[in-house]
Amino acid sequence: APAFNATGVKPVVHRGYNGGAITFADAPGLILSPEGSPYLAQKVGDDIITASGTTLLGADDKAGVAIIMTAVRHLLSNPDIPHGEIRIAFTPDEEIGRGVDERLPADLAVDFAYTFDGGERGEIEYETFSADGAVVTVTGVSIHPGTGKGRLVNAVHLAAKIVDTLPQVTLTPETTEGREGFIHVHTMKGGAAEAELRFILRDFELDGLAAKGALLRQVCAAIQATEPRATITCDIRPQYRNMRYWLEKDMRPVELARAACRAVGIEPVSVPVRGGTDGSRLTEMGVLCPNIFTGMQDIHGPLEWISVQDMAAATMTCLKLAELAATE
Repeated sequence: APAFNATGVKPVVHRGYNGGAITFADAPGLILSPEGSPYLAQKVGDDIITASGTTLLGADDKAGVAIIMTAVRHLLSNPDIPHGEIRIAFTPDEEIGRGVDERLPADLAVDFAYTFDGGERGEIEYETFSADGAVVTVTGVSIHPGTGKGRLVNAVHLAAKIVDTLPQVTLTPETTEGREGFIHVHTMKGGAAEAELRFILRDFELDGLAAKGALLRQVCAAIQATEPRATITCDIRPQYRNMRYWLEKDMRPVELARAACRAVGIEPVSVPVRGGTDGSRLTEMGVLCPNIFTGMQDIHGPLEWISVQDMAAATMTCLKLAELAATE
């Protein structure tokens, strides 16, 4: 993920986790503990993988790759295990919204699919955010600051006003949870002559997503009205849609994944995903594609971690799923 440094990753395996705080060799002040990551409390005795403190781990989604390839190796080594034809696709640009090429559904040519891109053990996910991306461009009037009085229009100031005018105590990722959506400004760049803001807009329902887009446009228009010499544009484009809209009409792939979990002794649970997967796009494009757990936690940051035993459980689920699908 581009959200944090991913160069020079040094994985560290903490064998037989004892339930206490985990420290990081390259970042002495960084601490991973059950207080900050409650799921960790359930992993006592597991082997926990982290990075060294200055990078993310990359379990999102190298864990999914490892799970799939381990399952494939097992199937190839055990040809007596029944399964239908299995096709595998790796989409390297999911984190920047370019994971699913328009040709992928035809290339796969499958009845349904699964991504291994989920979190806690047992999660079978069929509901994600619907997502749009927005780019706001502010063009000011560039004049030498020494002679700028009454003439200079600073694009950075206007961009800052847009961010400041948007709700701060609601509608941001840091103030929302559960089924609440948000408007997230993730990039601000430029200078006095021109500045650019990049946003992601998220909601579980399309009307809520549209309302957030309308709010952003209203704020841009209001700031534009305060300074007619500037030009402010707001370009909003769709990214992906909640896979629930399609899967709730045909839950067979979800029920099959749940059955696979139960068959290997795991109780499945389905919660709305405060994010998206390539399965969101695939489902929208006609290939029903729920998401299955890997165990990854605290992704996109230096505290990212995963349990080896959770990955093994996901591998067993994958193998059982292949076996059950052969009887469909």
